[in-house]
Amino acid sequence: MGPVNRPLDLEWLEDFLALAESGNFSRAAQARAIAQPAFSRHIRSLEEWAGLALVDRTTHPVALTAAGQALQPLLAEVVQRLVQARTRAHEAQEASDRRLQLAATHVLSMTYFPLWLQKLESRLDIGAIQMVSDSFQACEDLMLQRRVQCLLCHGHPALKTRLAEPDFIHVAVDQDLLLPVAAPLPSGRPAFEIESAADRPLPMLCYSQESGLGQIMRAALPQALAETRFVPGFTSHHAVLLKTMALEGRGLAWLPRSLIAPELAQGTLVPAGGEAWQIPVDIRLYRQQGPLSTAAEALWRLVQPQ
Repeated sequence: MGPVNRPLDLEWLEDFLALAESGNFSRAAQARAIAQPAFSRHIRSLEEWAGLALVDRTTHPVALTAAGQALQPLLAEVVQRLVQARTRAHEAQEASDRRLQLAATHVLSMTYFPLWLQKLESRLDIGAIQMVSDSFQACEDLMLQRRVQCLLCHGHPALKTRLAEPDFIHVAVDQDLLLPVAAPLPSGRPAFEIESAADRPLPMLCYSQESGLGQIMRAALPQALAETRFVPGFTSHHAVLLKTMALEGRGLAWLPRSLIAPELAQGTLVPAGGEAWQIPVDIRLYRQQGPLSTAAEALWRLVQPQ
């Protein structure tokens, strides 16, 4: 085995530099807080690694050989760079421990998340936040691939999710409500009213398969798709887009109350069905089992029910 393939210990380099500075084995060992026999072994191990004598032990004080003199500035630079690398690694780890990597479904990232985070930040020291906003299915993928630490999304007992125990756990951080709504007629009544539908099917603004709200709706209210009183008129996994279409009078849509509270208060959207057509839902925070970053663990402790 050649010298370059032999193990090399950082302590040997630091010991060699201490010896080169002091010119005395005893003083260098004392400065390095190591017994002199062990210190001498380190110097010999370094010489074996180099395949050359680096120290002239016949002189007083001890002098470096030509090979040792050539190696000294290079080893000093190596040690300095290794120390810098270790420092930067610690700094990076500290930053990582304070970083939150979150995913949120489109609708919650735009409506609920900003105010929720503002409340949390008043009680939690959070560093950099990396947020990914996407469909529920895409957010599930990110969690399964462990590319984010937590997921904020809507949930329902009837919804089957891939983020199941024992690999994932969740907590309900708030409540929401899926409401069938439509634009109003001049009279104030909904342009598309479920209970009064008779001879013509109502155009429904539908969620795509990738949408978590659509999955909840199909699981909790299957008759909404099975009954002949509804006909799909438009499909998207963006609840905000379905809201826009509803405001334009294109049909009725099941939208989260957290998204349409201003429109309900202003009367630009009105309920299109009674309580039987409403779906109570959770706003959930999912996490992976196992340890997360310091910031993510602090966040999880903070959202636990009191």
